[in-house]
Amino acid sequence: MALLYVNNNGQLLENSGFTVEAGNRGHLYGDGLFESIRVFKGTPVNLEAHYLRLVDGAMALKMRVPAFLTLDYFSKHIIELVKKSEITGGGRVRFSLDRIAGGTYMPISNECTYFIEVYPLNESTYQLNAKGWEVDLFMEMKKHRDKLSNFKTKNGLCYVMASIAAQEKELDEYLLCNPQGNVLEGTSSNLFVVSNGVLYTPGLEDGCLAGVMRMTVINLALEHGIKVYECSILPQNLLAGSELFLTNAIRGIIWVGGYRTKRYSNEMTRKITDLLNQKFELEVPSID
Repeated sequence: MALLYVNNNGQLLENSGFTVEAGNRGHLYGDGLFESIRVFKGTPVNLEAHYLRLVDGAMALKMRVPAFLTLDYFSKHIIELVKKSEITGGGRVRFSLDRIAGGTYMPISNECTYFIEVYPLNESTYQLNAKGWEVDLFMEMKKHRDKLSNFKTKNGLCYVMASIAAQEKELDEYLLCNPQGNVLEGTSSNLFVVSNGVLYTPGLEDGCLAGVMRMTVINLALEHGIKVYECSILPQNLLAGSELFLTNAIRGIIWVGGYRTKRYSNEMTRKITDLLNQKFELEVPSID
C-alpha cells in the first residue's frame, strides 16, 4: 500500500504520526467545518459544490476564509494530495477548515487554517449495497433547525449518539427528526422516499444537511424526467413509500430494505445508482 499524506495548511506531511497542532480549535471546541469528497477512479468529484458549501458555512460561522483559498486552490491541492498518496481508484478526502488557534470560547481571531487528508477505498465507482439497510427513528435526541443545520460543522454529537444507539439496537441506521416530528436524515446521509415513481426528500428549511450528493441526485433525477419534491417528511410517509434510499458523498446511494415492519424494493434506487455512475464516467477525466 502506498504511503498516505496530509496537507496541514499548505505543508505536505506523511500521515504516520501527529499532524494536527496543539490548540487546534476544531479539536478543542468543534470550532470548524469539514467536507467529505469522493475520489472516483482517481479523480475527486463535485469539488465546486463542496467548495461553495464550505465557504457558505464559514460565513455562517463568522470565519474569514483566506483570500488565497479560491476554488482553483482548493481543487489543485486536493488533487495534488490524491496523486501524492497514489490513489488511482476509489478514495475519500476530508477537507477541514478551523478557526485559528487561540482563546477559549471567545476566539482571538476569526482567521482560518485548513487540513486535508485522503484515504483509499476498495471500490473505484459507486456500488449499491447488496443487502438493504434496516432503519428506525432516533427518538432520544432531536436535530434543531438553525443557521448552521445545513452545514457540516464539527459539532456532530447528535450523529454520534444516534450511530451508537443504532448499533446497540442491531440496526444499520437511525433517522434523525426535528422537534416538530419531521424526519430529516440519517447520521451521515440525506433521505429520499420513492412513491409512484416520484422522489420526495426533506426540505432544507426543516433542518436537514444541504448534502452535495442530495443535490446531485435531485439534479440527475430532474435531467432524466423523474419528478422530485422537497417537502416535510413525516413517519407515516415512510410507510407509504415503495422505496427508501439514503445519499452520501462517499458511498453514493444506500438502499434501505426495511423500516420497522415495512419492506422496500430497490428498482428506482438501482436506476439512480446507474445514472450516478454514468454521470461521472462521462464527466471525470483521468488525472494521470
